[in-house]
Amino acid sequence: MENHRAEEEILTVKGLSVSFTQYDRGFGRKEIQAVTDLDLRIRIGEIVAVVGASGSGKSLLAHAVMGILPYNASMSGEILFKGTPLTSGRVRRLRGRELVLVPQSVTYLDPLMKTGQQLTKGRKNPEILEKCKNILSSCGLGLEVMDKYPFQLSGGMARRVLISTAAMEDAELVIADEPTPGLDKKTAMGVMDHFRQMADRGAGVLLITHDLELAVRSADRVTVLYGGRTVEETEAFSFLDEGLLKHPYTKALCRSMPGKWPSADALENDRESGIPDEGILEYMRKEYGR
Repeated sequence: MENHRAEEEILTVKGLSVSFTQYDRGFGRKEIQAVTDLDLRIRIGEIVAVVGASGSGKSLLAHAVMGILPYNASMSGEILFKGTPLTSGRVRRLRGRELVLVPQSVTYLDPLMKTGQQLTKGRKNPEILEKCKNILSSCGLGLEVMDKYPFQLSGGMARRVLISTAAMEDAELVIADEPTPGLDKKTAMGVMDHFRQMADRGAGVLLITHDLELAVRSADRVTVLYGGRTVEETEAFSFLDEGLLKHPYTKALCRSMPGKWPSADALENDRESGIPDEGILEYMRKEYGR
């Protein structure tokens, strides 16, 4: 894993808060706070993984940066891209070119367009076709998928096509929202190699994942979310030594990694620190598939 080439921050998120307006029967109205005072930074040439339980705000962070929050959402805080505020007008201009999202859902693929057209955007020069071939191959796909519509692909194949579409672009910021579920470890690491290549070319990569082991192996830094807040930001290698971690929730996540089953004393410490008391072992199994 190479170090990032510069200290310049390509993405800076300061005090991001997101809430939703919800209407009840009888025209009652209430605000639901989903994200509170969230901070994040990504430097040029760096992969930053964002981890946390379901509902901790990971995907909302991605949607806020891309300017695709739902109509009933309210957002405050500051999002900077290359040091300049990412306004709604600016994000519309940059989206799909300098800012690229690899979404969770494969429904983002156009069902009426063959995957080859979506990958190449109609470009037919030999360099683009060769690049497309290499990217598909590294994702475990053959050229035959280019002649298929999304509905003709399995879920795993469609997800890999989505990842390939992002790899085809020379974006400056790539946001990958859970890019590897359903992929075997070898293919998942091949996908992460593409993100590393993007970072090495000077892009910033925001990796949103439940796979903590993948995050530690692939990212430069890890940001941990809990309850819609940033609870810790640390170097990825810190998860190899629990003593380098500070927040009790981060330490509990560390012990959930393969080969790091927590001791009875550690479980008791987690409960005393406020980690959800539904049985830490069961909690980690449910959230992280252990």
